[in-house]
Amino acid sequence: MRSKNFKIRLIIGLAIVAFAYLRKCSQQEVNPYTGRTQTITLSPEQEIAIGLESAPQMAQQHGGLYPNNEYQAFVDQVGAKLVNGSIANKTPYDYEFHLLADPNTINAFALPGGQVFITYALFSKLENEDQLAGVLGHEIGHVLGKHSNERISEANFWKTITMGASVGADMGDFVQSIGQNTLLANGRDDELESDDLGVKFMIKAGYNPEAMIGVMEILKSAAGPNRVPEFQSTHPDPENRIEHIKAAIEKYR
Repeated sequence: MRSKNFKIRLIIGLAIVAFAYLRKCSQQEVNPYTGRTQTITLSPEQEIAIGLESAPQMAQQHGGLYPNNEYQAFVDQVGAKLVNGSIANKTPYDYEFHLLADPNTINAFALPGGQVFITYALFSKLENEDQLAGVLGHEIGHVLGKHSNERISEANFWKTITMGASVGADMGDFVQSIGQNTLLANGRDDELESDDLGVKFMIKAGYNPEAMIGVMEILKSAAGPNRVPEFQSTHPDPENRIEHIKAAIEKYR
């Protein structure tokens, strides 16, 4: 009886896994902005809705918006110049740029659909407009790269695979760890892809792309000697990113 139950569970588990793979294959599409094939389940309208819904909470987590209209206008100006001078202007996304009040967290990030954020902690360390363009261009790259969309789609795929493995052979934890490692590796690739796109946007908008190397130096300095090794982080080491940025500059120039 126990053997029969195991076989039934195994068949059900394999059926779930097979369904997950077939569904993933049907969700593969070529990103029109990067040319890369991705698993995509959200429409641009859904991406925009998620970004707009999440933006207030993200701002609140970083102390709200920075209370200086002049600085915010400067961020808007640079962001608009990057969008209007690149392929980003031909996408369905509605870009909005937000300067956050957080004075301690050196960070910038983008939500799906075009919501882009930079903390005052990072903004205050930037030395010129070109470096700001480098940061914002990188984040626009995340939006065009559909990285959040891809992460959500991949996470749902691995959730289904985990369920199938749990039912079939009690191997859910093992499979789940594979999924997490896959997402971690893809996250590093996302950063490099966004650096590449950021360089392209900067050149198109008339900015000096080498300023992005300066941004990497700022990030490296801010992290200090206790920086997390690249293989343990979702972000590539700044030194590694610098090499890729230099290659992108040569490519697009």
